[in-house]
Amino acid sequence: MTRRLRIAIPLFPRFTALDAVGPYEVLAQIPAFDITFVGHARGEVRTDNGMLGLVVDGRFEDLPNPDVIVFPGGDTRPLQSDARVLDWVRGAHASSTYTTSVCTGSLVLGAAGLLDGLTATTHWARYADLAACGATPAPERVVEHLDRRIITAAGVSAGIDMALRLTELLAGQTAAQAAQLLIEYDPQPPFDCGARPKATDEVMDRVREYDTPRR
Repeated sequence: MTRRLRIAIPLFPRFTALDAVGPYEVLAQIPAFDITFVGHARGEVRTDNGMLGLVVDGRFEDLPNPDVIVFPGGDTRPLQSDARVLDWVRGAHASSTYTTSVCTGSLVLGAAGLLDGLTATTHWARYADLAACGATPAPERVVEHLDRRIITAAGVSAGIDMALRLTELLAGQTAAQAAQLLIEYDPQPPFDCGARPKATDEVMDRVREYDTPRR
């Protein structure tokens, strides 16, 4: 790798923590990657439940041409009509190596016109919103359109899978495997209920009880 790659992860009020931090932990293992959290203004931004704050280190305008965009999800509804955000996404994508999203971050890419006519993914509860953005929702955890330089990931934890694939594309399989081992990402969950078709009615009732309008 001849130069360091600039990766931008946007933060915004009510973002979902793991959507941003999961890919960050993968990508931060690679010495040649420079990661910057960007946003409307420098300073702390709180997550969708208000319990965690991360710091924006640069405004969107400070990093107009990143090599990679990783747009996390959360409450992205305000961003879908935010001209400043959408203009930045379009401009940055024009020269990016890859433009990616996690969860409802894909709705921002869709609102910017990047997903028109493409398959894409997001959190399972937001497929209809994704379709309204011009994309065809797909159930896969990671959906690639490498010829268009776009990769979307499904809900929250899928961002880790996407970031590993992104690392492979940018730095090679060995680098991606090394990052996976460094973060000891070896999922062995005690339950098999991580996708909507696997959930019982009882589980779905509990999901509705717990869920907040954060995505």
